[in-house]
Amino acid sequence: MKRIGILGLGGVGGYFGGLLAKAYYKSEEVEIIFIARGETKKAIVENGLKIITDTTEMIVYPKIVSNNPDEIGVLDYLICATKTYDIKESLLSIKKCIAPKTVILPLYNGVDAPERIQKIFPENDILQGCVYIISMIFSPGTIRKIGFYEKLFFGSKTAQISRLHELQNIFETAKIESYLVENIEETVWEKFIFISALASATSYLNQNIGEILSNKDSKALYVQLLHEIEAVAKAKGLQLPDDIVKQTVVKLEKSPKEATSSMHRDLTSGNKTEVISLTQFVVNEGLKHGVQTPLYEKIANTLV
Repeated sequence: MKRIGILGLGGVGGYFGGLLAKAYYKSEEVEIIFIARGETKKAIVENGLKIITDTTEMIVYPKIVSNNPDEIGVLDYLICATKTYDIKESLLSIKKCIAPKTVILPLYNGVDAPERIQKIFPENDILQGCVYIISMIFSPGTIRKIGFYEKLFFGSKTAQISRLHELQNIFETAKIESYLVENIEETVWEKFIFISALASATSYLNQNIGEILSNKDSKALYVQLLHEIEAVAKAKGLQLPDDIVKQTVVKLEKSPKEATSSMHRDLTSGNKTEVISLTQFVVNEGLKHGVQTPLYEKIANTLV
């Protein structure tokens, strides 16, 4: 029996965790465990996890919903999708569930998570991963996904290839559009360029995607952010497409116009934001590699 824990049941963990729970509800080979607490745990225990898309609604049930390490038990795989500021606390709360064999797949908005997790669990295989999806918590135990786009990328330079293929098979059986890629660091940074500039621009301007694209000054600001983060990525030695800025603008143009970033949603709701991982991180990396990021710096100083 392969035991897979989902830590963080927000837009990403709730959606992909939901697809896994649906696929393996009656399986004797794979067990899906939702690691949840508070209102989320209560709602899922009582009514299951509800996933609403533009055209469908479904309710799924994992094998276990708990935040008690003794109930959860030791995991073969752990998929992490909390907010980046919760990485350390959330992982330490389930330390007993993580054995040396546990493979950890981080699906956060930032790019610094694998390094941070490796410091906590130096013996474990920590994969790199990212997703493209627009989804959010509608209410405790209910996830709302907007648009049709959903892709999950993961990989590792160091993990056993057999474990990577096993995880990919588990995803494919659950009808998750997932890709096991060799150059995962570049793939993760391509996503980070998109999400970092979007989070920074939407939060700073208090505008959604449609408003940024239809306002000349807003779009120019977004494009300047892309050029700054591209310069940082290149200084780090990452092999990105020459037209990465253009590609990223096209990605934005294909996104639902009414959508915004999760950081912008958190900011307008008065919640803690991921500005350290999504905006300040770029400034810090720029300083480290001798790249100036004046607009990122200005936005970070405003939002931190």
